[in-house]
Amino acid sequence: MAGPLTLGEIVQRLGGRVAGDANTLVHQVASLEGAAARHISFFTGSRYRAQLAATRAAAVVLGPQAEGETRLPRIVADNPYAYFARLSQLFNPVVLQERGIHPSAVVAKSASLGARVSIGGGCVVGEHVSIGEDSTLYPRVVVYPGCTIGARAIVHAGAVIGGDGFGIAEDEGRWVKIPQIGSVHIGDDVEIGANTTIDRGAIDDTVIEEGVKLDNQIQIGHNVRIGAHTAIAGCTGIAGSADIGRHCTIGGAAIILGHLRIADHVNISAGTLISRSILKPGTYTGVYPFDEHASWARAAAGLRRKGKKNG
Repeated sequence: MAGPLTLGEIVQRLGGRVAGDANTLVHQVASLEGAAARHISFFTGSRYRAQLAATRAAAVVLGPQAEGETRLPRIVADNPYAYFARLSQLFNPVVLQERGIHPSAVVAKSASLGARVSIGGGCVVGEHVSIGEDSTLYPRVVVYPGCTIGARAIVHAGAVIGGDGFGIAEDEGRWVKIPQIGSVHIGDDVEIGANTTIDRGAIDDTVIEEGVKLDNQIQIGHNVRIGAHTAIAGCTGIAGSADIGRHCTIGGAAIILGHLRIADHVNISAGTLISRSILKPGTYTGVYPFDEHASWARAAAGLRRKGKKNG
């Protein structure tokens, strides 16, 4: 922890501008509602005005357009949410596992590990796996043979990288397994959440480009490509051969069908089913709000009738 800092000291380190008393001392970050006199919080929009008016925080981070919303000492930043994230890192540095290989981990002799790698307890790293410098595998991560992980990756507990994709062919009422001979390539600065699974490619490789952030319990099918700096929330399912662009955001429990293309800078809302390619940047939502069943059924029938009429 950085210890108590004045607003002036924070701005010297992170940028931004102080409005009010630059000598205001803060010890930690907090929400507007949970803050006490030793905390700094953040304000990002008008729907939080009541919390801002009632907060006991010593100071807040806010945007230029909101500078007049409070008389509290404040740091003015163009992107207050991102600024608050860096400020939280300043007060709460990430504590990773100790470097090295835990005695209970199994690492193949042919695996290549970069400098300062940390392999947690119960991990299994297969033959000819490559892991870049400063990467961390938390306990019970499994990396199948031939997969590569870039530098500064963080893979949380229970994740499985490189398991077989769902490749089967029907033959006279029985399923014939299609060998999954591709691999998984993960770029630098990727974070993979707990119990997330990334399947190896059927023939070509599954690719996760640099800076991608994956939440917990995500399923990524074989031959999927996810572009750089895309962020995906938990319980999302991505079917095989989907091609997702750069700088996208995908909300929790979204479903993306296979062999689709998602353009760069697409935002998909939580719970949305993507059944066709998206070729233009923008926000896409397919969530149908819940209701009492009878009311929901009437509304759904009305939408069907409207669709047939318009069609």
